[in-house]
Amino acid sequence: MYMKTILPSLFAVVILLSSCGSDKDKPDAYGSFEATEVTVSSLANGKILRLNLEEGQLLDSNQLVGFVDTADLYLKKMQVVEQKNATGSRRDDLAAQIAVQEQSRENILIDKNRVIKLLKDGAATQKQLDDINSSLNLIEKQIISIKSQFKGIESQMGSTEQQIAQIGESIKNAYIVNPMKGTVLTKFVETNEVTSFGKPLYKIADLRTMLLRVYVSGAQLPNIKIGDRVVVRIDKDEKTNSTMEGVISWISQTAEFTPKTIQTKEERVNLVYAVKVRVLNDGRLKIGMPGEIKLIAN
Repeated sequence: MYMKTILPSLFAVVILLSSCGSDKDKPDAYGSFEATEVTVSSLANGKILRLNLEEGQLLDSNQLVGFVDTADLYLKKMQVVEQKNATGSRRDDLAAQIAVQEQSRENILIDKNRVIKLLKDGAATQKQLDDINSSLNLIEKQIISIKSQFKGIESQMGSTEQQIAQIGESIKNAYIVNPMKGTVLTKFVETNEVTSFGKPLYKIADLRTMLLRVYVSGAQLPNIKIGDRVVVRIDKDEKTNSTMEGVISWISQTAEFTPKTIQTKEERVNLVYAVKVRVLNDGRLKIGMPGEIKLIAN
């Protein structure tokens, strides 16, 4: 009779202790891992001649991974270069014309000095001097007229140089350069497909550092701050967890309802605050993987 009384009491104590230990070890927040994903889009129109990347491949920053056909752009550039050369030839022709006019002016000035001397001696007439002055005036006007054409030519030269620079930039944009170090998540196109400006080519993310987005209650919010270290736990198997260290890198300033995938229906109606925890990835973390955190008492 005594044994029957004591056994239920001992069982109740074990359950109570187990419950207390479980509550102490209970996670402070749940969430899932994410990474900053970047969609690399085409900056050119045309056929993709090469795209050397595959999903899961690790790419370096500024690595050339492919290029789009630039044959049309190259031909257009050559055409504009020819236009620039033709305009430059016109400038040389004008310079030659000015040189001829200036030489004529020098010759007429020599004749003018000679006529002035003859006029003093009475061997020339005023009309001869007037004719020479008229010729000088005409040459001056012709030189001014020729020089005025330089402005238009310089403007055309500047315009063609800008066109060449723009086409050169378009050719440069035809080379597909990876913008950041990371892992290719999704490949949207293949070699020999036709692309256009702004069309997505592939998606990449730096998986060396992952973000665990969790949600904390308003009661927990005063106990955390950016820079705090936390214990991050992920599933090791069905019954045990693996632990990692994380650092709180962002705390939302506004409350929101708990996401449906996080907790029970009753808890989803509560307002919570999103928190991002930065975690160094040793290869075990994947985008979308569930995780939890345990706050470290300061």
